[in-house]
Amino acid sequence: MLVKPPGWPREVRPPDAPDWERSACNWLLDQCPADFRAYPALRKHPVVLARFAVLHVEANQAACRRGLSEARSGLRDVAQPDIIEAAVLTWQAEEARLLGVRRGAELVEEALRGRRYVARL
Repeated sequence: MLVKPPGWPREVRPPDAPDWERSACNWLLDQCPADFRAYPALRKHPVVLARFAVLHVEANQAACRRGLSEARSGLRDVAQPDIIEAAVLTWQAEEARLLGVRRGAELVEEALRGRRYVARL
């Protein structure tokens, strides 16, 4: 039975389903900068692509944390308080989104490396 663990990206077919690796690569590329599509090593080696994607998402998470920590002090001279609060809410929303993307990318990487999940009763 094909099992998708919690956090598995809905755009990616379950491991071992027909074309699952292609759907995984397409999703992983969607999580990366568009320029990554031009690198043959990433397009030809799904596990390498997955590692790049995970690291890229982690870097974006670090950027969100920095943005949150600097938002109020770094923007107070250039923006009104309501705009700064909107920026903080945006950083928080992006941080939450990236948490899910990172979980999905890590699960896809594990599956590409051969890990499979079994349904439990």
